[in-house]
Order: sequence, then structure tokens, then C-alpha cells
Amino acid sequence: MNIQRAKEIATLPEMVNVTYNGTPIYIQHVDDDAETARIFPLEQPQNEKNVPITQLIEH
Repeated sequence: MNIQRAKEIATLPEMVNVTYNGTPIYIQHVDDDAETARIFPLEQPQNEKNVPITQLIEH
């Protein structure tokens, strides 16, 4: 995924099917400079982490 698309998804009011390592996730925030996204698994909202945007897959 590219940075611009990740930023768009993070601001959309509806859910978009995105995965990280095969796990459905929610994108909270995108860091342009670090090219990372703050995410959490849909099933584990307390498990937040920063991951490279290039590892996110939109289905």
C-alpha cells in the first residue's frame, strides 16, 4: 500500500478491508516521515503498534 492510500483509509468513515500479516486491522494514523501506520487488529483494539505502510494490504 502507498502512503496516500493509507491516509485516505484512515480518514474514511466506513471500514475498509485492510490486513497486516493476514490479520484484519484498523489504521489509526499515518506518519508520512517514517512511512509507518499506527494500527490495531480488529479483534484486539488494545494491541496497537506501528508498522511499515508497505506491509499493509487492501483487499
